[in-house]
Amino acid sequence: MPNRAETAQRLREQPDVPVLILGGGVNGCGLLRELALQGVDALLVDKADFVAGASSKSSRMIHGGLRYLEHREFALVRESLVERNRLLENAAHTVSPLRTTIPLYSWLGGLVRSSLIFLGIPVRPGGRGALITKLGLTFYDFVTRKRRLTPKHGFRSREEALAEVRGLDPGIVAAATYYDAQISQAERLCIELLADAHAAHDGCRAVNYVRPLRLDGGAAVLGDETTGEKVRVRPQILVNATGAWVDVTNAGLGIETHFMGGTKGSHLIVDNPRLHEALGDRMVYYQHTDGRVCIVFPVEDKVLMGSTDIRVDDPEAARCDADEVDYMLTTLRTVFPGIALAREEIVFAFCGVRPLPAAEAGVTANISRGHSLRVLEAEGDRPFPVLCLVGGKWTTFRALAEQAADRVLERLGRQRRQSSDTLPIGGGHRMPQDADARQAWIARVAEASGLAPERVATLLARYGTAAEAYAASAEARGETPLAALPDYTDAEVRRIAAEEQVVHLDDLVCRRSTIALTGRATAEALAELARVVGDVLGWDDARQAEEVRRTLKEVAVPGA
Repeated sequence: MPNRAETAQRLREQPDVPVLILGGGVNGCGLLRELALQGVDALLVDKADFVAGASSKSSRMIHGGLRYLEHREFALVRESLVERNRLLENAAHTVSPLRTTIPLYSWLGGLVRSSLIFLGIPVRPGGRGALITKLGLTFYDFVTRKRRLTPKHGFRSREEALAEVRGLDPGIVAAATYYDAQISQAERLCIELLADAHAAHDGCRAVNYVRPLRLDGGAAVLGDETTGEKVRVRPQILVNATGAWVDVTNAGLGIETHFMGGTKGSHLIVDNPRLHEALGDRMVYYQHTDGRVCIVFPVEDKVLMGSTDIRVDDPEAARCDADEVDYMLTTLRTVFPGIALAREEIVFAFCGVRPLPAAEAGVTANISRGHSLRVLEAEGDRPFPVLCLVGGKWTTFRALAEQAADRVLERLGRQRRQSSDTLPIGGGHRMPQDADARQAWIARVAEASGLAPERVATLLARYGTAAEAYAASAEARGETPLAALPDYTDAEVRRIAAEEQVVHLDDLVCRRSTIALTGRATAEALAELARVVGDVLGWDDARQAEEVRRTLKEVAVPGA
């Protein structure tokens, strides 16, 4: 990625840009790549770091949306399953199949309530029995029948399920098992999208910590949060991809809209070896007594659990609070009653605001997870239209970006020249597809680089095939493991700091790695990282200490 100073200089010299994208979440990053593939110059800015909003605070699932079928959203589920399979192929370095088990407490439960929801009657979701679940999973298998990348669903008797998942509630009557997918490096995939965009077309740039201030004389005035510098950009079209902040961003541009109705979803990362062992390689997908769907699955050596679904008016104020922590701990006890989980085992908590469309639905679970494009035509002192991306979810980012790019191309009078539907992302290029191929890749790169096979395996899991370029570098051959984080090295961290627009320490810890996610952002680790990053970015001792304080506040667990 080009550095911030280089991009700022280019803007000063060339303030006219066909497309200005506000928002560096997965939808904005995906759109920048789409436009780059078509040779369209574009600038993406984010008021904070890239991926600092909901895109880094999701459930880390790439899924079809089984429960959306109850709301007759067949097109959304079909699109989601197609995009899930594309990510399994195009981002195989970070997206992988996830075996999922649904505990079932009845055979025919939920028929009446689900029928009412299906008919559009606004009632709260309730428990779903084996029959309803069977219908949904059959649709899943039908949609993916021509390109089946995961096994078909199956059912287990009560005895079989309890034997497979130790500690599962013995009150079940059966369990269903099917496959969706998970994403291990969600934040890094967004960084890779930006890097791919710049590699595809030099006229596509992205810069973080730059916010839109106002419109003035037909230009958008942008302010650099790190330097205080202001720059005027004159786009032909502005794309508002700020997620839950779409209405807030529009208001800052003098436009009043009411497109969004976000809900916050909080998640916990817990360090409980017994729960981790019980789950094995699967997710357990279950309903709490209030009808809310909950999930729990392993993430590296920890366990992710969630989530909540609470309306919020101000996405800036959304936090995971103590009541939500209590709620999530309570829900887990209903499905794993014999596994004690203490608050002290929570190593990380995060909260994101889903960019849902405004809706009158009293039950948040009934709000559509689909996406749409809303156009605000040029008027008055604003000579360019504003294209707003409303709704969407991680799984369907490429489809939404493709649709938005087509709308932009139409406005610019340009033709699409390349599709991204089969294009690998970042380290997914030429990714070895099975265990034998991965071992062969690891052995080859280890022999060529002189790095230990175990180290190459770690790099492959973290960066995909992009790890080969780093392994071959002189820096890698002289790397030294960090004392507090021995699976990371000084050279690896220096490369990230130098090449991926790291401005603050939490950019590295929260959005260029899984250090925070896995609960390893201790004061000792942060101090060591601050010294390494500070050596690259020119931080003195005072700045290093401030960055450590800032990051500790960012990763603090509620109520800890």
